[in-house]
Amino acid sequence: KKGYWAAVKAFSLAKSLYTGNSKSFFVRKKSNQTSE
Repeated sequence: KKGYWAAVKAFSLAKSLYTGNSKSFFVRKKSNQTSE
């Protein structure tokens, strides 16, 4: 049962990352690479 909840957590996390946070994440990654 623990693995099931871990999968659900990972799925919801990936979903939120994919829907909105991924954009800001990639932007942040880009700016970080530029500043280096």
